[in-house]
Amino acid sequence: PQQPRLSSSALAGYGIGSWNKKSSPSSSGGGGAAVATRNPWDDANKANTVSKSDTFIKAPTTKKSYGLGSWNKSASPGGATSANAPPAAAATGGCPFHANYDAIRDELKLIMDNPSWDDGSLAPIFLRLAWHSSGTYDANTGTGGSNGAGMRFQNEAADPENAGLAPARAFLEPVKRKFPEISYSDLWILAAYVGLEVTGGPVIDFQPGRVDHPDESYWEQMSYGRLPAAEKYCCPHLDDSNVSSSLDETGKVKGWEGLCTHVRNEVFYRMGFNDQEIVALLCGGHVYGRCHPNASGYAGPWVENMTEFSNEYATDMIEDEWTLVSHGDTWLDAQGSAELRPAPGNRQFVNQKKGVTGDDPNQMMLLSDMILAWDPDFRPILEMYAEDEDKLKVDFGAAFKRLTELGCGFP
Repeated sequence: PQQPRLSSSALAGYGIGSWNKKSSPSSSGGGGAAVATRNPWDDANKANTVSKSDTFIKAPTTKKSYGLGSWNKSASPGGATSANAPPAAAATGGCPFHANYDAIRDELKLIMDNPSWDDGSLAPIFLRLAWHSSGTYDANTGTGGSNGAGMRFQNEAADPENAGLAPARAFLEPVKRKFPEISYSDLWILAAYVGLEVTGGPVIDFQPGRVDHPDESYWEQMSYGRLPAAEKYCCPHLDDSNVSSSLDETGKVKGWEGLCTHVRNEVFYRMGFNDQEIVALLCGGHVYGRCHPNASGYAGPWVENMTEFSNEYATDMIEDEWTLVSHGDTWLDAQGSAELRPAPGNRQFVNQKKGVTGDDPNQMMLLSDMILAWDPDFRPILEMYAEDEDKLKVDFGAAFKRLTELGCGFP
């Protein structure tokens, strides 16, 4: 039977009932369903825990902890006791040799389309969950990676770069309960693979066998800062009324070279990727979903069609004209582009210009995206993918599979 969707009433605490691009007051589309009274990425999402997990999934009827951050009795009408630990070993680690992965795939396909969530699909947030659970890998120490599903615990969940991922983990809880033999680690990755497949992305061969961490002791060898930060090492943003002062004479953000070193060396080279794999991962990953100011601090989608695979991210970055904005650029609201205004203290590029209105859909690029167009070694690879979507699909599929298997010990 089809897995029940999260109902609008269940999501009412976050104002997610009808939240999507067409119904959003900041959407260029306008009209559509009734507008949600609150942003779906409200205070509880910003907290990086799941103290209100019952808002996203039906609370369990038994007193059982599911290891989702700080699920506690006060938040759960089902009476779950407070726990930052995962469920019992049998339910947590799973038994990959006995899991029916075809049945789990079918179950994931049933929940993938969800009109009550963002732009109608869970694929983007599942993709981000898999990416962030895998992107902590360190080749020198062999620590991090998707093996373990460490984001179930408070320390890893509290990484600022993981803000807003609690709903993704909660959406997968019903699947985990129905198929306890699969580990969380495998489930998170398989959900991303299925999300890619149903949205026209690469079909990736799934290798099971990841084993969940039994407790948080693994964190003793970990640290924050392993995931990419959007503005690291760039010139500090001081004057909210004159964000253009952050730009050099060529239109690049001052200090972008340091940001490029962060993304290339501190993040991707640390995991063992080369420049082509870096560009493929960003072009294929950031074609999905959107940023939320109450989660990441940034705002809006990268592309117009954010729930299907394409090379639109690469082509738009090269072909569109981009304007640097900050939270103080309230002209975005007046021009129907409020969804592109980042949180205070943050900067991003948008495809809109002050005083110029048109039919272009609202889109944005992070500073860490734009380095692909600015860096002389990244740029030719970006141009290649802008010209060849089929090659991007193949290369992204290979790079994403590798990313999600780092540290797993697979042959």
